[in-house]
Amino acid sequence: MQYERGSATLWGVALMGLLMAIGTAFATVGSVRVARHHVNGAADLSALAAAKLALTDPEGACDRASAVAAQNDVELTRCVVNDDFADVWTALPISLPLLGTRTLTGRSRAGPADPTPGRTLTVHGQAEHP
Repeated sequence: MQYERGSATLWGVALMGLLMAIGTAFATVGSVRVARHHVNGAADLSALAAAKLALTDPEGACDRASAVAAQNDVELTRCVVNDDFADVWTALPISLPLLGTRTLTGRSRAGPADPTPGRTLTVHGQAEHP
């Protein structure tokens, strides 16, 4: 019977280790989801900023999109302005436990919903009035 002495302590430690591993996994998944929303939101805002300037200043549209991405702590990796539409791609590096650094990417396209003056800019079904 002396071998059973302290076995409850070992089971308790094992259970705490398991709970910590599960908690860490949930926290990691949650932080990745938050980062994914962040990189996609920054792509949406950058696309809207570029589309707003697409007709009046096509050369400066991507510069503005880059500035908006930088203000959101995200890197603008690509920007294409065709007519009055803007396509942008963003990237955000994140560090994950046991997996190292990974890069999340976002993409968005914005342009006029109605090609008439005083138009409404749309992105992913949401609208912004200039």
